[in-house]
Formats: sequence, structure tokens, C-alpha cells
Amino acid sequence: MERVKGIEPSYEAWEAAVLPLNYTRIGANSSVATRRTAPGAPDSKIVRSTTDVYEREAPRTIALAMQPEPPAPPDPLEPAPRARAIRSFVVRAGRMGPGQARALTELGPRFIMPFADEPVDFWAHFQRRAPLVLEIGFGMGEATAAIARAVPDTDFIGVEVHPPGVGALLQRIDQQRLTNLCLIQHDAVDVVGRMISPSSLAGVHVFFPDPWHKLRHHKRRLIQAPFVSLLASRLAPGGYLHCATDWQPYAQQMLEVLAAERLLANTADGFAPRPAYRPVTKFENRGLGLGHGVWDLLFKKR
Repeated sequence: MERVKGIEPSYEAWEAAVLPLNYTRIGANSSVATRRTAPGAPDSKIVRSTTDVYEREAPRTIALAMQPEPPAPPDPLEPAPRARAIRSFVVRAGRMGPGQARALTELGPRFIMPFADEPVDFWAHFQRRAPLVLEIGFGMGEATAAIARAVPDTDFIGVEVHPPGVGALLQRIDQQRLTNLCLIQHDAVDVVGRMISPSSLAGVHVFFPDPWHKLRHHKRRLIQAPFVSLLASRLAPGGYLHCATDWQPYAQQMLEVLAAERLLANTADGFAPRPAYRPVTKFENRGLGLGHGVWDLLFKKR
């Protein structure tokens, strides 16, 4: 009896595979089968040995069943899948203290806005019409909380993916009783592209993004021409884009990319002095003490 590779023929398998396709059994133990004929034609009873039917039909039927089905044609009504984008971050398993974890659990529902695939009315969220500033990658939230506290008449949206940083900023929001700050724990590229309406932002802060030092990782840098164009489209006329970095090669690339964006104009001749509203963090102070430089870039929408 012929066998198909990878399949162990058995009475039950052949009966399930062969008879529904070619014969209809009459009775559980009968050797009489009815061959299927053309639609409308009478069935003809043919006496066949069950073993004869299985030996003759099973190998061909099982071999046909093993052939892969052709892929279904694409549905013209379904949107084409998007290619996986190169991300500017890697979510690492950082240490989270009990206070940060508790803040995520207790304060997260109040201050973390879920990601939405459509523009959000932030004026309705804050229940007032005030200038809106977006901060991308706030780290542990030290500078973000300080700026929000110093400018209570401006509302801030903080975007960060790392849970310990989100938990730390939630703690600061609670301790300092900040009401002009909401958080989004999601990829900033998606947030800007889908949740932020065009011409709605008074400012954008991108402080100390990951420089991705190695040449093969430069494609992961956040400040690239397409994303800068997207940010510029979300700024209101006169709105500003403020970037800062402590990695000089990245600072130079930022300057070139921002200068090439036709919607933006540099407020300085090259790099800008640090604006008074951007506080110096402990991390930055430590770098300055070691002789490291810091470069600010401040551009405004034309």
C-alpha cells in the first residue's frame, strides 16, 4: 500500500479524507458506496470493496490535500499593511522603584492619556484654551515638571515610552500639584502624526534625545528630515521647535536638518544660547562639570 511521506495512513484518516470527496458510504459497515455524479444525474450504486476504494483513492487524495492552498487575493477595501518603521528608541527593562510603580497604578489613569488613532481635542482635555507645548522624551521628568510649574498658563503634553520615567514624572505631578501637564506613553512619531492636529502647537521640546553614536545606528536618530517636516506642520505660525543635545556630531546633524526645513527659520546664527525656561538638570550639570558641551537649537515656524 502506497504511503505519502510524513503521513501515516490509517483506516480512520482515509475514511475521513476519501469518502467525502469521492463516495458516500451507505451504512457504517457496508461495502456499497454511491459515486458522486454530475449535478442532476442519478447516483449509481457501485459495489466496491472498502479496502479497494481506500487503496485506489487515498494516496491521490492525501497528496492533493498536502498541496498548499493558493493565497487569497488582496481585498481592495482593506488598507495595505504599513511597513515596520525604524524606531528611535528601545524599551529597556529599567529599574522601577516602588513609588514609581505605585504612581503608575494610582495616578496613571488620571494623567496618562491613551494613544488615539485620530486628532485629540487637547483644549477639551485641559478644559481651557491655552498655548500647547509638546515635549518628546522627557526622561525622568525633572525638566518637564520644572517648566510646567514655571509657566502655569501653558499646557504641556509629555511623551515618553520608558515606564520608570513616566512613573517618576507622575510622582512630580502629584507632589507639585501640577494641573497643566498630561502624559502619553507611546511612540512620539505616532503621537505627532495621529493625535496632534496641524498648526495646533505653540512649541515643541526635544531635549537630549538618544544620539545613537554608532554610524550604523544613525538611521534611528529622532531628528531626521521627515519627522522635522511633520513637527513643523503641527506648529502654529510663530511656534517654536527647541532641541538640545550634549553630543556634538548629533548637534551638527540637527542644525543641518532643521536649517533645511523650509517652514522653519533659525532664531540664532547657528546654535542658540540656552533659553532661560530650560532648566539645567542634574545629569546635564554632571556633564558640564566633566567638560562636556551642550548645544541648543531654537527654530521658529515662518
